[in-house]
Amino acid sequence: MFRYARGMDPATLLTQARQAAGLTQAAVAAAAGTARPNLSAYEHGRISPTLAVASRILNAAGYELSIAPKVEFREVATYRGLPVEVPNVLPRLPVEKALATVVLPLSLNWSDTGRSFNMRNRRDRAWVYEIVLREGTPNDVLTYIDGALLADLWDELVLPIAVRDAWNPVVTGEPGDREVA
Repeated sequence: MFRYARGMDPATLLTQARQAAGLTQAAVAAAAGTARPNLSAYEHGRISPTLAVASRILNAAGYELSIAPKVEFREVATYRGLPVEVPNVLPRLPVEKALATVVLPLSLNWSDTGRSFNMRNRRDRAWVYEIVLREGTPNDVLTYIDGALLADLWDELVLPIAVRDAWNPVVTGEPGDREVA
């Protein structure tokens, strides 16, 4: 499996999708209804495919071209003065990453260094989410938090009131309980 990374050019995207599928250029070109020399030119960046052509090629490799909301963070002031970084939309992780076994970096888990958390286990996942929401940076949120799993756990998480209030609008769609000063 591969995942598109920000800044990845079309040539790299098409090449990695084909390689991840274990297919030859000839096989993908035939399935996509394009000439193999054209696919080679796309993969080497000599020419750029239209979105329709790129979508056809990705479909032939077993992937689809889709869009997702851009996750941007904003600083939310809290009544205690410590800001909380909150995304505009809940991030999503690939299933294998959302349910992986993880070891949090020292910056997040300094009191239990090296402990692994099985994200398939609801309690472990809740523990990681509590740590990341309290202590994490935007990059930590994008690395460890899956929005759908966060929403599922939301009412069970033990969080400081300020953190819960800052995140509540994006998780539930409802405003926080307390007014932020």
